[in-house]
Amino acid sequence: MHFLSGFLLSLPLASLAGHKSRSFGQNHRRVALKARNTTSTYVLEDYYQGQSFLNSSLWTFFDDTDPTAGLVNYQSSSDAQSKGLAYVQDDGTTVLAVDNTTTLTSGQYRDSVRIATTKSYNGGLFIADFYAMPYGCATWPAFWSVGPNWPDQGEIDIIEGVNLNTHNQLTLHSGADCAIESTLSSLVSGNSTIGNLQCASSASSNTGCTYIDNDARSYGQGFNQQGGGVYAMDWNADAIKMWFFSRDEIPSDITEKSPNPSSWGEPAALFSNSACDIGSHFSEHTLTINTDVCGGWTESAFSSSGCSGTCADTVADPSNFDNARWKINYIATYQS
Repeated sequence: MHFLSGFLLSLPLASLAGHKSRSFGQNHRRVALKARNTTSTYVLEDYYQGQSFLNSSLWTFFDDTDPTAGLVNYQSSSDAQSKGLAYVQDDGTTVLAVDNTTTLTSGQYRDSVRIATTKSYNGGLFIADFYAMPYGCATWPAFWSVGPNWPDQGEIDIIEGVNLNTHNQLTLHSGADCAIESTLSSLVSGNSTIGNLQCASSASSNTGCTYIDNDARSYGQGFNQQGGGVYAMDWNADAIKMWFFSRDEIPSDITEKSPNPSSWGEPAALFSNSACDIGSHFSEHTLTINTDVCGGWTESAFSSSGCSGTCADTVADPSNFDNARWKINYIATYQS
């Protein structure tokens, strides 16, 4: 998400490497609701919820020019809150929204929100519970982590997609000599498809190494219709693994704040140390949540991801952004 994202979701899935033949439904309930092993080696480090996301000592609001060339005005904390784009509901849910009230002319920029933690991380277990995510033509939402020296300190995209896509893309961006091994396809969920194998990225070549989660509940409207769910990312020197759990499949050890990834079954994405030195490629990451408007990937995949007309014309109509909002329950970080 740091620069221009890859274009893999605009490609036919059959063209991607490592496609698995198992149908979507066969792995519909890929975890048990009760953890099989109750032993957890993880200790809660940070728990962000409610007003935490609006606390300037914990999260900063990015209000500079969009590095992905979108038609977006990212708002400061004060402006986002005064315009009703960042607030906490009475039930404690944090909402981060794109402006859906202002009529623009084609090519004008629309107000949106991008926030990042003030704290940086060098690994850990990261669990994010969202009730809803943005979707719709001209939107590019993402939940990701990134180091200060891109791409050499890496980027981990946990949630990412554009327009009306229905499947989540999980991606690493790195410096040179980092890749996915195609043999890892046998070690991930049957819902997942390996895409590009090379993680090395630059401003001119920024696809990264990817998995597509073909579970239609993992992204966009399908995600929201289930009441959202949980994404988990386990990052250590051996591997980076990511899981998705729809609302009715969240393991009890997660809700009890005693997470045990070894009991969760196959991840949606696995990036192994065997083809990428995780420790040297990923460091000092801040967690980031944003919704871009148009920009490179959104526009290049506009027609192939269910949208008509132009991205710029779509941005002008505020009603196109009625579903462009994050509803966040919490984000928790753990260390072992």
